[in-house]
Amino acid sequence: MTKRHVSLPADAAVGVRGFIDEVDERLSSDEETCAVVEDVLVDLFGDRQAYEAWQAGQSVSPATRVRLQGYDPCNATVEAEYYAEKNEEKFQRSKHLQWLWRQFDATPMADNVEFALQFRRMLADHLFEECGDNCRFFKGITFTYGHNISVGDNTVIHDDVHLDDRGKLTIGDRASISDGVHIYSHDHDVVDQTAVRNYHTVVEDDARLTYDAMIRAGCRIGENAIVGARAVVQGDVPDHHVAVGMAAKSVKIKPGWESAAEPVDDGRLPNRQADREIEYEIDNEIEIFDEFQRSLSPPDAEPAIPDEPDPNQPDAE
Repeated sequence: MTKRHVSLPADAAVGVRGFIDEVDERLSSDEETCAVVEDVLVDLFGDRQAYEAWQAGQSVSPATRVRLQGYDPCNATVEAEYYAEKNEEKFQRSKHLQWLWRQFDATPMADNVEFALQFRRMLADHLFEECGDNCRFFKGITFTYGHNISVGDNTVIHDDVHLDDRGKLTIGDRASISDGVHIYSHDHDVVDQTAVRNYHTVVEDDARLTYDAMIRAGCRIGENAIVGARAVVQGDVPDHHVAVGMAAKSVKIKPGWESAAEPVDDGRLPNRQADREIEYEIDNEIEIFDEFQRSLSPPDAEPAIPDEPDPNQPDAE
């Protein structure tokens, strides 16, 4: 079943295009991104009068002050801000753009599909590393940074998808990502969950990830492949294969593509995560902390034997 073309009434379309072009122009200029985001959000939420009164020094309630301050992304924190290995220079801008994307989704206008698709598509040009033509991004999409994401042409990403780009995420042309899909590019160590490894996760051209699937960091979803609903992918899905289940296995090759696809023994997906690991270094000046403070030694482990003191070194006390 094909979809029909839907458009806004002419006057509404002109207004939408004018607003989006204005924001696009400001984000492309030398104007501070933080100031642009604040200004746009104040108007989108219809709070201009209260905002100007507050700026003029008039008294406002504590709750109103917090709301008005929150339009400025410099007065907010996002989860990715706590990640020690992030690229600080890129993050300063992507944080502001991510804040605009998320807060826009909280406005009533985010449910105006034609307007919202155009607005997010414009933002993706500024936020993502690359974004192709004619992409459609629906409501509730989240990401880690945004600047480590590349998306090809004519790709659609539906509601409530999480795109983790703590490592790197590449999505090809004409890919389809259904509601609730989670795609990861980082993993935590089994014993020490504060130890993080980042990977390059790839979704190739024409791949389709269906409802609520989860893609583990460092996996590759092959060209023209399908991942079934609620599948948990922990390896590479070969080109033209259909993978389903927890953990996902290939159950068949798409009909008509048998001659172009390589067979998989017992449907098992090969794990090539190690080939796509992204090494990183953490600035020595950053203060690292462990929020869990857990013991990493099993209960029956032998206690560590302290090193013999070096008689040539002064007493530590």
